[in-house]
Order: sequence, then C-alpha cells, then structure tokens
Amino acid sequence: MTRLIKRLLVVLSAAGSIAAVGFFFWPLVFSRLLEQTTSDEVLFHVDTEEKVIALTIDDAPHAQLTPQILDVLVKHHVPATFFVIGSHVPGNEALLRRMVREGHELGNHLMTDERSVALEPAELAWQLATTHELLSEFARVRWFRPGSGFYTKKMLAQIRPYHYRAVVGSIYPYDAHVHSVEFASNYILGNAHPGAIIILHDGSLEREATPDILRRIIPALQQRGYRFVTLTGLVNAN
Repeated sequence: MTRLIKRLLVVLSAAGSIAAVGFFFWPLVFSRLLEQTTSDEVLFHVDTEEKVIALTIDDAPHAQLTPQILDVLVKHHVPATFFVIGSHVPGNEALLRRMVREGHELGNHLMTDERSVALEPAELAWQLATTHELLSEFARVRWFRPGSGFYTKKMLAQIRPYHYRAVVGSIYPYDAHVHSVEFASNYILGNAHPGAIIILHDGSLEREATPDILRRIIPALQQRGYRFVTLTGLVNAN
C-alpha cells in the first residue's frame, strides 16, 4: 500500500510539473504561432539591434494603483503605453490627463476586462467605438490590444476603420496570474531583448505588485543600456 501511494505521489507530482510547464509555455508557443501566421497588422516586437524596449500597461486606470505606477515612471523618465478599459474612465479622467501630460500614450482595450475573442461582433463593435470615443477626448489613439491577447481576422477587420494597429507583445510575465514581484521581475529581466514589448497590469489592487516590479526592472534594464519608449516610439525607432 505504501509503495502504491508513493507511486501515485510521483505521478501526481509529474502531472503537476507538466501542467505548470503548459501554463507558462503554451501562451508563448501560441503567440509565436500567431506571429508567424498573421499579417503586419499585429505587432509582437520590433526587429532592431538598438537597445529600445516598450513598456505597456493593461487595464488602466485605477484610482489607487495608477498614481503609484505613474510616480515610478516619472521618477525614472520612462514613457509607457497604457491600454485603457473604457468602463474605468469615468471618475478617473484626471489620471488620463496626467498620463498624456507626462508623455504616455493611450491604447484601446475595449470597455470590459474579458476575452475579446468571446465577444459577438456587434458587442465588439460597440465596445470598440465607445472606448475610442472616450479616449479621443484625451489624445489620439493608435493602438488596440485585445483582451487576453487573442484575436481573429474578423477582429482585425473591425479595428481597421479606426486606423489602429493591434499589438500583443513579446514579454508577458504572468503578473495577472502569479502575484510575485520576484517572479515577474526575473522573467522580464531574463527575457529582455532589443525591440521587446513588455506587458504588465493595472486596473485592480490584485495587481499591486506592478509598481514594485517596475522599481526593479527599470533601473536594471537602464543599467544594461536599454532606453524605454512608447509603442509609437518603438516602431519609429526601427
């Protein structure tokens, strides 16, 4: 009986390891497959030898967390691209004005924090248009990021009239799932490369690690010679 239990524990341990590997690497593999099979309408990274890197922040704004993020960025003179959820705008207009004033750019992340590919075309069209209208009061909007990072050709067709470019990214440290400053920081620093696009999260106190992650990675990457730019700056630097 004891041997059987030990064998079961070994099997369960192995299964857990496989599941963990799948959790961390399947999105990366899927992202690479998408990158190989979609058009220039979707940006994953920029091919460049120049040490430039773009920082993107999803799910903004949040009344308590966003000011902390902005404080870190202004301290280190780092511009970012904030992907804004439209339903988070009311009551936080001053934060969006601050973002623009401090050199950050705004991107459309639709009205709700959910998987964009699960939305019906009519619902996606409404969310896209409503968020665009909200953000256009603060700045020109050039970028769209689908919720959860997955997209379809139909979705790309729907953003075309706005002259958006869709963006996914190349460094996703799982900060929305694993709330660990050390893990996310090490993941970003271990995967940084010229032309990379980092994805971090705002929007909820569950993402309270974001300011601390930024405090770690920004000085470390700057010491390596990296220069932070917005997505527009990244594309223009190529």
